[in-house]
Amino acid sequence: QVQLVESGGGLVQPGGSLRLSCAASGSGFSISSMGWYRQAPGKQRELVASITSGGTTNYADFVKGRFTISRDNAKNTVYLQMNSLKPEDTAVYLCNAAARRNGWLYNYWGQGTQVTVSS
Repeated sequence: QVQLVESGGGLVQPGGSLRLSCAASGSGFSISSMGWYRQAPGKQRELVASITSGGTTNYADFVKGRFTISRDNAKNTVYLQMNSLKPEDTAVYLCNAAARRNGWLYNYWGQGTQVTVSS
């Protein structure tokens, strides 16, 4: 199976920045896309940003101009640079990957990393 490990979360003040990383490990797979979702208490999980193996990106409206997603295909790692953070960005951020193994497409999730924006 594919394992996803997130890192980079923490506590920052409003207007601050964080960079999240997600590394995929395993064997016999090829990742087609990776992305970040977030979930705050009492709210639905929502897409933050995603990127395909070809570099096509997609962003939620509430992060456009503030967040940037990128990836290193050789390392099977995706990054989320978060700038101008707001208190409403506080949530658990989860890494997602769509990967093909033995001709089958699977969806994988990381455990999540906490991002807290507070003064």
